[in-house]
Amino acid sequence: MPRGKRAAVARPVPYGERMSKGPVVAGVVVGVVALLVGGAFIADRVVASTVETRAAEAIQQNLDGVVGTPKVDIGRFPFLTQVLKGTLDDVSGHVDGVTIEGIPATDVTLDATDVSTTEPYVAGTATISATLPTASIDKIVADRTTLDVATSVDGDTLKATGKVLGLTLSAALVPRVRDGKLLVDVQQIMIGGVSVDVSSLPSSIGNKLDDIEIPIEDGLPEGLVLSDAQVVDAGVRITATGTDVTVPTEAP
Repeated sequence: MPRGKRAAVARPVPYGERMSKGPVVAGVVVGVVALLVGGAFIADRVVASTVETRAAEAIQQNLDGVVGTPKVDIGRFPFLTQVLKGTLDDVSGHVDGVTIEGIPATDVTLDATDVSTTEPYVAGTATISATLPTASIDKIVADRTTLDVATSVDGDTLKATGKVLGLTLSAALVPRVRDGKLLVDVQQIMIGGVSVDVSSLPSSIGNKLDDIEIPIEDGLPEGLVLSDAQVVDAGVRITATGTDVTVPTEAP
């Protein structure tokens, strides 16, 4: 060392300064990762939301008598990986009303799983439920029997009232599903206040009151079959279920 010069002595770094850079760097890394993950989440949800909107528009355009704005929800995250594998895990939808084979229906819901993302669109499983209002039942009974009746809900049955042969008619209507068809049994018939058996009525009337069919099965997507019918406050709640269900891209 040259004479007259002193060796430089390194200044001890305070403990707080030595330790502060590690957490700062870690914080930056965590922040970047969070930003990337958050960005991916946002992008995924934006694409999913766009698809949901387009699906709702397709319902609006391709189904008959749509009432209100359809809603579609594609569940589960991430959405983009589902698209890449070719199927959507869960899809649900709701529309206030549609027309099925000329019959108005309300509160229509859809739940489907394993929906393919390319044509032909097929759902691994699907369930559709809808309510046939009492006004729709009135029209069907009138068309089938030529009787002018008004239907109301009476517990777990429907009550039909009207006129026949100039006398007051009252009858209980019990919906049921048989072999994928929606039928209505006419029970507890009262005419002019007197209980009457269907078999005792003139054939021109009695035959029309036997197994009244509500023809909606032809309006269901291929693969769906009626499975249940229950009386609810607004009318008759029907349910159709199926596997490998074809998702229609146009009105039936």
